[in-house]
Amino acid sequence: MNLFETTALRAASATSDSIPAVWARENIFAMTQDAEQAVLRPRDFGAFPHSFRAALAARIARLAGDGVLAEHYLEGAGDHEKIADPAVTGEAQGKRHVLTFVDKVAQDPRHVAAEDIEKLKAAGVSDADIVRLCELVAFLAYQIRVVSGLRLMQGQAR
Repeated sequence: MNLFETTALRAASATSDSIPAVWARENIFAMTQDAEQAVLRPRDFGAFPHSFRAALAARIARLAGDGVLAEHYLEGAGDHEKIADPAVTGEAQGKRHVLTFVDKVAQDPRHVAAEDIEKLKAAGVSDADIVRLCELVAFLAYQIRVVSGLRLMQGQAR
């Protein structure tokens, strides 16, 4: 794996010249890329196919104000591209309950409550798929922070 071809380092426009310290944490970036693969393209994807996950990742990146990451993930969204837009409620796609939950977990995790989980269950989302959604949101929260930190190390704003 070319270290500077990982999503985090590409999204931050990092090079070995711009952030030489990256080499000291090479394993972290490799594991981050592996984690991305695990949450976006797992073998057992449950109710959420890879393209839907990519659209959710783009949506979460947009909610965080990271257009570069959003564009990266949008490339894999396929027919689910519309839900990458945070203004889309998901009503037309039959995914309102999922998008409402993902948006809340991504933007206001402190106020996620048992009722939010119960609404997903009532809409037919399995426990395993709820965990899968939370894993995706958690990974994106991590990756967005890593990319932001790398940009700051290079003197970039967003």
